Amino acid sequence: MTENVYVVQPILNEAKDDVLHSEAIALIESAGAAYAGTMKVRIREINPATFLGEGKVEELRERIEGLDLTVLFNGTLSPSQTVNLSEALGGVKVIDRTTLILDIFALRAQSSEGKLQVELAQLKYMYPRLKGKGSALSRLGGGIGTRGPGETQLETDRRHIRTRIRSLEEKLEKTELRRGLLTQRRQKDGVRSIALVGYTNTGKSTLLNALTGADVLVKDALFATLDPTSRSFMIEDMEFLLTDTVGFLQDLPHHLIDAFKSTLESALHCDLALIVCDACGDYQTQLTTTLATLQDMHFSSPYLIVMNKCDLLAEDARLPHDCVMISAKEGQGLDELKRRIFQELQSRYVRANLFVPYAQSAKYAALRSLVSEKSVNYTEQGTELEVIIPAEHAAKFQSFIK
Repeated sequence: MTENVYVVQPILNEAKDDVLHSEAIALIESAGAAYAGTMKVRIREINPATFLGEGKVEELRERIEGLDLTVLFNGTLSPSQTVNLSEALGGVKVIDRTTLILDIFALRAQSSEGKLQVELAQLKYMYPRLKGKGSALSRLGGGIGTRGPGETQLETDRRHIRTRIRSLEEKLEKTELRRGLLTQRRQKDGVRSIALVGYTNTGKSTLLNALTGADVLVKDALFATLDPTSRSFMIEDMEFLLTDTVGFLQDLPHHLIDAFKSTLESALHCDLALIVCDACGDYQTQLTTTLATLQDMHFSSPYLIVMNKCDLLAEDARLPHDCVMISAKEGQGLDELKRRIFQELQSRYVRANLFVPYAQSAKYAALRSLVSEKSVNYTEQGTELEVIIPAEHAAKFQSFIK
């Protein structure tokens, strides 16, 4: 049975809140639920108990009375506000924006790491909200020897959640370590990494498929791709690794960003980021949100702004200066995008032919980890190599360059 969701949209900043409301409807549909209507509430003063004033709570109760609805508060509620609002509405299920996003994450996660990250984010969000739920919680553990003298069910649940959070964090630390080793290996091999980042549902997965010939899931839904996907492709006989990452949203809670930080490592440590925007949408909001989120994560790599879906634009549309205009779906502008990618990255690497006399093999061996060897040929006098050298290390190989 499809869940019907009624949206409460607080109005604090009209222009921004209209975007948030549109996103809420898309999020509801992405979660497999049905949008049942909206009540917009202009907020002058936040009620610490229910966020909304008493009059607005009563108006909302009258609107939904007798209907089988879930109320989505399109913002962030404190644990006590969630409980108080639900009680004031006669026991109706009340969720906030973060709860809905977490539900979609749980629906979309496919990899074992993605599932661990979702569970960790859910438990961290649930933990402070246990108060007042009491016996309504399903028991996470129980039986002889599992709780101390006089320990309440609430304390038991909290203890189990704390233990599970620690366990998940330890598992994710190990996967993060493995990813770090893989990143070091790719850097040693001279493979340049490119991350697709940006707002959710702007066409990042479509672009990945268009550039690499992959067959990654493409769906017109928010957070359709949650787990990172990497594929290699060539430009001018040089190999690049392209990674699709989870999309961003306005007001994406910081603890969600923290939970998925390891998934976003590819964006943090890439050689180049492609910030993909929907040219037909509110691209300025998309770009601002993406850059702000990346800044929160201490992102410092160079980037290109890629305006997707340009085939649907009006001729007089204005776009940011120096952006790359493409249509990933139609294949338009991809050659220009590849040219710009190559232009951005080629200056950071030097392709060279080396000759290493056998007498100097030890000297080259000490520097070998800095280069990517593309071909090796042994002759009577020494070793001939075709290599790619990071520009900052090129001087160290000057005596070997033919």
